[in-house]
Amino acid sequence: MSCKFRLLLENAEQMVVVCSKEEEFLLKEGMQCLAVLEKASLVVGNDGFIKAVGPADVIHQQFSQASFETKINCSGKCVFPGFIDAHTHPVWAGDRVNEFAMKLAGATYMDIHQAGGGINATVEHTAAASEEELYSRFKQRLERMLRTGTTLVECKSGYGLKLETELKMLRVIERAQRELDIGISSTYCGAHSVPKGKSAIEAADDIISNHLPALKQLALNGEIHVDNIDVFCEKGVFDLESSRRILQAGKAIGLHLNFHGDELSPMKSAEMGAELGAHAVSHLEEISDEGITALAKAKCSAVLLPTTAYILRLKQPRARDMLDAGVIVSLGSDFNPNAYCFSMPMVMHLACVNMKMSLKEAIAAATINAAYSLGRSHTHGSLEVGKQGDVVVINASRWEHLIYQFGGHQELIEYVAIKGKIIYKNERVLGL
Repeated sequence: MSCKFRLLLENAEQMVVVCSKEEEFLLKEGMQCLAVLEKASLVVGNDGFIKAVGPADVIHQQFSQASFETKINCSGKCVFPGFIDAHTHPVWAGDRVNEFAMKLAGATYMDIHQAGGGINATVEHTAAASEEELYSRFKQRLERMLRTGTTLVECKSGYGLKLETELKMLRVIERAQRELDIGISSTYCGAHSVPKGKSAIEAADDIISNHLPALKQLALNGEIHVDNIDVFCEKGVFDLESSRRILQAGKAIGLHLNFHGDELSPMKSAEMGAELGAHAVSHLEEISDEGITALAKAKCSAVLLPTTAYILRLKQPRARDMLDAGVIVSLGSDFNPNAYCFSMPMVMHLACVNMKMSLKEAIAAATINAAYSLGRSHTHGSLEVGKQGDVVVINASRWEHLIYQFGGHQELIEYVAIKGKIIYKNERVLGL
């Protein structure tokens, strides 16, 4: 085989391929059988997709005559699929560091929200910021995510609320999709909070009558491409009926339903998500037994956010009950001004310690299942032939070190590649 390929990762001590039978997702039993190869190599073609993965000696023989743009000797190292962050709010201006001290002093999320802080404070700063300023900050945040191994990230609007600012945020996300290597799933989240001076019903009417038709037209014109629609279904924000109306209207214009539910109050959001055919419902700290059963039956992913429960001192999501019931459990960072964490390795660690997930469950939830929640598991989330060549190489001989070393990703991660192209090389670790 004399043709040229983009990337060869050879002789990895362990290669966490996650799954190898084209699974869309992994349930509890499949997670326990996480696919890990010993002494393995991987080849990415010039088109950015994986051409071969398997035992190092077999790959060496098969590609002995091939040439590669980049070769990396992974002896003593481990390789993972790029991590997928299934829930973030990364486009905003301003700062809410002062609210952290308020939380530590005992203020609840809704205390801060009702006092004019929280989402509404960020909305004011975001409205005042220029599009260029928002893009610059967004790009820096995505670069930080990339350095922690994230190669595909769900990105929400939602700090606009008014159509003009929501579109400004979505244009920023669209520009990043065009200009940056990191993968992005774009989410319209205009129903993130009820704007001042409006009721939830009035806000829902505005979204259905004005926001969504504008999004549909911009999509038809090829100007903005949005994948998902989100709503904050919560007591004191959007009630169940308003949320249902917004989600149904979004589904009618082709958006996937992927929304906040059962976070601070039991709202029966999970049941509604299952009924409406949602791809995913996030948070779920207050999910009911019936909601867990409904998600499992509907194959709707539960996107759990251990950083949020940790920072807000909320009840931990019932990950074990969901896994035992056959729910597709995914993970996200919930990166936002209220839960400032970029790192999926840290999210996985918290999921294991606080939500009692196993190491294998956490890896699957941050790769193949997170990809499923975004409708991308046919191209992302595992190291299988035909999938996109997004990989993370760590300097450790056992893959568990990625989660075990809490906060250690800055030293552990040596390379991050997207479509076989090295996007990040840790000069400090490599001593270059």
